[in-house]
Amino acid sequence: MNNRTDTPVTVLGLGLMGQALAGAFLKAGHPTTVWNRTASKADRLVAEGARPAPTVGDALRAGSLTIICLTDYQAVRELLGTSDIKLDGTTLVNMTSGDSAQARETAQWAQQRGAHYLDGAIMAIPPAIGTEEAVILHSGPRSDFEAHRSTLEALGTVTYLGADHGLASLYDVAGLAMMWSVLNAWLQGTALLGTAGVDAATFAPFARQIAAGVAEWLPGYAEQIDSGSFPAEVSALETDARAMTHLIEESEAVGVNAELPKLIKAMADRAIAAGHGAEQYPVLIEEFGRPRED
Repeated sequence: MNNRTDTPVTVLGLGLMGQALAGAFLKAGHPTTVWNRTASKADRLVAEGARPAPTVGDALRAGSLTIICLTDYQAVRELLGTSDIKLDGTTLVNMTSGDSAQARETAQWAQQRGAHYLDGAIMAIPPAIGTEEAVILHSGPRSDFEAHRSTLEALGTVTYLGADHGLASLYDVAGLAMMWSVLNAWLQGTALLGTAGVDAATFAPFARQIAAGVAEWLPGYAEQIDSGSFPAEVSALETDARAMTHLIEESEAVGVNAELPKLIKAMADRAIAAGHGAEQYPVLIEEFGRPRED
């Protein structure tokens, strides 16, 4: 395994996140080479000890590990696909945001050019990079991940997901789905209580308690989904659907937007119509697992 502080690292792309990544490597003691199309974005990092590379080829040759953080996967392939760029023997860790198909295609593209390739996803804002709060996801060959784990740990809490290069992107969007769903539910409740003069700060502790309680259900519900069996141990879906109706009616009565609960109620109604009314809420996975038929 590479030495944590002696491993030379290259960072391609110096937007806010790229700068944070390079800064974390510098703070951990890694010799860090940086490149950006607009060279002036490297000035602060150079003042902190980074080495500017005049070309992408020079940048790739300077580090045994190259971190890529660009606008999209097309930009990655355009940058590294020119005839003067040699990828043979390099290790690329692509932190660029995209979907799982793009990750798999880019992995194949890089490997055909002789590169070792890991795809990654950053579950953090730039100021958190370099702390334990920054969760960094990686997917691709385990041997490539293990060879550079100690270096990558300079960025935060690193997690290896599996050999499928698309997993980091899938976990990324699955995490976003969780984040937005929790926030949207809180906003719905906050809007409801706001009609009675209850402010968001007063509701927030109660909402947090509810969210934490629901999170405790997930392992048991996951067992039901994985086994394909949904006995109503807590509540039947048809009972939950009646509570959804109450939420919709209350929202409409006090003048709060009811689009979100109506959407979930429509999904529950379809599941009940399919004969799942006596089963437990996770049976809705069948609705979430297939596209909407118009």
